[in-house]
Amino acid sequence: MAPRRSKSSKNPPIFSHDFFIQNHADIVSCVAMVFVIGLMFQATSPVASLFVAMQHNVSRNDSAEEEVTLYTWGKKDVFSVFFYFLICIIVHAVIQEYVLDKMNRKMHLSKVKHSKFNESGQLLVFYLASAVWGADIILREGYVTGISQLWEGYPKDHAAIPFMVKFFFIIQIAYWLHCFPELYFQKVKKDEIPGRVQYATLYLVFIIAAYVLNFNRVALCMLVLHYTVEFVFHGARLFYFSEKTDLASTAFRVFDVLFVLVRLGTITLAVLTFWYGLEQTSEPSIDIVSGNFNTQLVRINCLAASCLMQAWLMWNFITFRLRKLREQSVASRKTRSPSKKKAVTKAVSADEDISSLPEVDQNSATENGSLRSRPKGKKAL
Repeated sequence: MAPRRSKSSKNPPIFSHDFFIQNHADIVSCVAMVFVIGLMFQATSPVASLFVAMQHNVSRNDSAEEEVTLYTWGKKDVFSVFFYFLICIIVHAVIQEYVLDKMNRKMHLSKVKHSKFNESGQLLVFYLASAVWGADIILREGYVTGISQLWEGYPKDHAAIPFMVKFFFIIQIAYWLHCFPELYFQKVKKDEIPGRVQYATLYLVFIIAAYVLNFNRVALCMLVLHYTVEFVFHGARLFYFSEKTDLASTAFRVFDVLFVLVRLGTITLAVLTFWYGLEQTSEPSIDIVSGNFNTQLVRINCLAASCLMQAWLMWNFITFRLRKLREQSVASRKTRSPSKKKAVTKAVSADEDISSLPEVDQNSATENGSLRSRPKGKKAL
């Protein structure tokens, strides 16, 4: 169910921007319920199943005559993405209303920190769920025991994927698509929009490309590695906003180490898969019917895109750390300089006090001092 909104003293007019923003979760949940209720009736069940169930089933019998449920990608996936796109908006609103807003009321954050706190809180939940889900799929499929499975059997064993793998990629596409309307629903500031649009677009491009080109196995492993590091990062940000500096500093140190290791691990997986593994069964041309995209041009482009993305992330990481080091060095200099400045200002103020005396008073003061220093009984010449 969608979260309940507190009644304000003045309700916004229907069909206005404020009305849609305040009630967007209720509106979207009603639309999603239409598809769920449609499954209950025989007349509407075929149409509703296009949105709720996974499409393009290519189940087959294995050697033991047991039916194996497998799926491929196709045009009907657009309906599934749309339905789970609505579900992502509802879940986003529930987490915001029942978890993040309650925490924000207790911490009394500023507007800037409030927006970043909400962003990190939402991404923390998604990264944790996706990393655990993806790791479970990797263990079930046995990709850890044999890394050669990332490229062996391509395209036959890669084009037909299990239900859980297809569902994973559908959810990934739906989630990053839902980030765009959330910019409107959450009233994100204009200076924060370009950054959020950038990383959501990059996620969509890489995930959709891997899903369509049937490179889902290597993409799944890369996503699990990347999501694990991002989970640590956003957890550290939440500790920082909560003013738990010790936990935040420890989490940021762990993130620094894991970030570099994951970048190296991702490049290693890309080189092993696209340069070494798939090269053994390379084809001169693309075969869309069989789902074979293992050509030299496609492999080189995928390898270049993966490596360039890791290099870009590493460059941003290094420049950010160097900027932080410069800021810390400037701050440390400012903390050391006040003691020296105090001594100098005291000396200068003493000189200014002496020089500010009138000239007559200075002469009289010296004369009085000299008269006091003369011995008694002797007159001045």
